[in-house]
Order: sequence, then structure tokens, then C-alpha cells
Amino acid sequence: MSSRTKKWTSRVISHFFDVAITNSWIQYQSDSKALHRPSKNTHQYLDFKLLLAEELLESPELENSCEESEDEYEPPSKMRIPQPEPSVRRLGAMHMPEMMDTKHAERCRNKGCKSKTYMRSDIISTVEFNPSGELLATGDKGGRVVVFQREQETKSEPQRRGEYNQNTAYFLLSTNDKTVKLWKISERDRRPEGYNLKDEDGRIRDPSTITSLRVPVLQPTDLMVEATARRVFSNAHTYHINSISVNSDLQTYISTDDLRVNLWNLEITDQSFNIVDIKPCNMEDLTEVITAAEFHPQQCNTLAYSSSRGSVRLCDMRKQALCDTHCKFFEEPEDPSTRSFFSEIISSISDIKFSHSGRFLMTRDYLTVKVWDLNMETRPVQTYQVHDYLRGKLCSLYENDCIFDKFECVWNGSDSVIMTGSYNNFFRMFDRNTKKDVTLEASRENSKPRAILKPRKVCVGGKRRKDEVTVDSLDFSKKILHSAWHPQENIIAVAASNNLYIFQDKVT
Repeated sequence: MSSRTKKWTSRVISHFFDVAITNSWIQYQSDSKALHRPSKNTHQYLDFKLLLAEELLESPELENSCEESEDEYEPPSKMRIPQPEPSVRRLGAMHMPEMMDTKHAERCRNKGCKSKTYMRSDIISTVEFNPSGELLATGDKGGRVVVFQREQETKSEPQRRGEYNQNTAYFLLSTNDKTVKLWKISERDRRPEGYNLKDEDGRIRDPSTITSLRVPVLQPTDLMVEATARRVFSNAHTYHINSISVNSDLQTYISTDDLRVNLWNLEITDQSFNIVDIKPCNMEDLTEVITAAEFHPQQCNTLAYSSSRGSVRLCDMRKQALCDTHCKFFEEPEDPSTRSFFSEIISSISDIKFSHSGRFLMTRDYLTVKVWDLNMETRPVQTYQVHDYLRGKLCSLYENDCIFDKFECVWNGSDSVIMTGSYNNFFRMFDRNTKKDVTLEASRENSKPRAILKPRKVCVGGKRRKDEVTVDSLDFSKKILHSAWHPQENIIAVAASNNLYIFQDKVT
């Protein structure tokens, strides 16, 4: 009997409701412990579930949204499995945008809210250079991948006798929530003609009309770029994939979700090896999730993964097949005097990056960037404050969900400078040798072609200068989450919402 009965849809929806409520209860228990709330005053799971149901039934926002959705409902052309939202808080879930026109503009459905943003499908979700730096790829939340190729600044010399153009093909690995695909990107400026069994229009000829054999030839044609999916890796993740990393042997890669890390061979699509699994037997015992993972740039047996508790584990696949036991553990002890309600949230690591030399590991949490020496696990060798002026606004950042933003970090080609993003379309650079830092802004107003970017500064208190920005005037809807640095030159690419900015060091 097929499992897709009439009750199948309701069962799936009920399952995801239970997952969302369970995650909320886990967060509620964690917050209660952080606030030192007595256990007798803490709701148990069933009481918490009933209390949440009563609040949802009494909410006027829920009634209004239901009335609006009934008028606009259209039967879907294809059954889709509902996916849980990242935020399960009721006020955050009800703050939904609606489309106004065909130019990807949105406004909020809540009455009185005048905020506008861009369609989720338009927002850039990743930026990456290829190893040579010739190509730059971007992906958005709509599932599109755009590849840019760098133009030669000077015309190349004419080819001499014996030289030829290489028919180079590039391979690109991309992922959405559950599926990883390997793409082949190639260029073609010639096409074959003169087939024996096909005419010029591609139709099959009658064998009785073929009286002679011809040798097909390649005729010049307009340059065409072709992208074909060579491999599709699916059905291996229960939760959303948050990172992928290609091994230095160029034969394997890892895909990571909240609870597992899977190892794949690029030639095998129907089988993967689960090398890290932190899922407990009882989901109520879950205390952390995996946030990012990356292979070592030189040692194909070494990988690192970070967690939501601010720790990084270094694993050696030669030790055992299942890397649940780490070989090194990096975590900075928390200062009890600075502990607050938000300490656990802001300590969650959103991104990790090995240096090109393989000696250092960089981690990014909400407020800082830390550089770790792989030979010293006790504390980071360098800590950089990205936007410490936001420490006093954590409460408002928690209310608008900005505290859960996941910022990335990148190294330059020589590992001497690191870069990461911030709010108000600011991005920060830190020189590890000179200890200097600079704040720059990526925006259309001050990013004209060939224009020199002026350093920006955020005023924390006191009198504000003309070129400074106050903390209260920062726009938290404008943020630099994704960025990339050219592997050889001082060229950076930063993504601000649905805009991509490329900056180059001043040429003297």
C-alpha cells in the first residue's frame, strides 16, 4: 500500500509542527538555565506545548493572516513537502512579506509596517573564486548560479606556429537545501557538420539515399557557454545543508547539515559515508548543532567542523571511520563576568576557514573573528572585534532576528589580511602584521567605477564627526554576509542583498 494516502500531507505537517515546538522548548530550557530560573517555575514539555497553542489561538495576527490567505489561495500544481522555518518564534514567523510587482519588490503584510526588501529568490547566498581567480561564481536563493569570467586587460600576442587554444572545462559544485550537484562548464566555438546519417537540419536520412561516406568536419561558430549537470548527489540529508567543502585530493568532498557530516566520492552519487553524527538518541538531549565544516587545504585526511556552542573540532579520518571523537578541540573559555542571556547565541560560530598555508584556522562568531594556531588549542592567537559597538543593542537585535545572521570570513592570498562583513553594508579588513584595521562600505552611492573607497567609522558616543555614522543610524537590513578574496591578487567580491560589488586594490 502506498504511503501517500489522504492523511499523508497532514502527517507531514504535524511532524514539522512537532519539530518546531521541540526546538522552541529546547531554546526555552536553555534560556531558563541562563537566567538561573528555578526548575519549579519552568514549564515542562506538555505544559509548554499547551501554552504555545493557547497563545496562537488567541493571537489576532493569526486570524488576520488566515483571512487574507483564504482569498488568495490557489491550488498548487504539484504537491510540496512543507519545510520548517529557521525561526520558530511566533512574532518572527508572522512578519512575512508579500510581492508588490514583478521587479522583486516586497512589503510586509503587517498593518503599519512600511519596510521594503527584495525577494528571497534574488538575494545572493554565496560568492566564490575558482583556484586560479579567473572565474567568479555567485548563487542566489532562487537556485540560480551565475559565473563571471575576468577579461584580459591587454590584448594577447598573436599565436605562433605550433600553439593552440585549449578546450578547458571547469567543474563547479553547488548545493541547495538537500541536493548537491556537480556542474561542467565549457566553451564551444566550433560545431561538427557533415554527418552521414543526419542532414543539415538534424533529421535522420534514409539509408537508401546514402551513396558515399563523408568525414565530419568542425566549422567555426559563435562562442557558446554550456553548463551541464554531470552528477546529482541527493537523499543523504534529513536537515538543510549548511556547507560543502572539496577535498585537496579533488576526488572527495563533504556535505554538512545541522547534525551530520557526509563524505562523498565525486564519481559515486548513490552512496556516501557518514563520518560525523552528533544526533542524540533523544532529541531533548540535543545541546548543539554543526554550523560549518571544511577540509584542510593540504592534508586530505584532516577536516574541521564548528558548533553552535563556539567550539571547533579537528578530526583525522585515518584514526577511525566515524570521526565522532576529535583529535583536537578549540574553544576559548568564557569570562563569567561578561556572561549574559545572549552569550550562548553570540558565541555560535557561523563560518570557519583554513589559511592557505594550513597552519591557522579562522572562526567567525557574531561579534568577533578569531585566528587559531592548529598547534595551540587553549586560546586563539588573535582576536578581532568586528562590531563590538553592537554589544549594547543585543536585545533589539534578538527581537528582529538579526542576532542569528551568519557572517562569513575570508583570507587574502598571503594569509596576512582577513575580511568579514557587518551591517549597514560595511565590511571590515584586519592586517595581521601591522595590527591595523579599516571599515569600508559597499553601496551604489559611493561605489562608482574606479572610485576610491573612503574609510568609514561608527561613532559610539560623544560628538559625531561629519564623516562618522552613529550606532542608532545603522541599517540592519543592509548586511554583508558573503564575500570572497582573489587567491592571488588584491581583488575582493562582496554580496550585499541582491547586489555584487567587486573592488580592486589601487593600481599605481
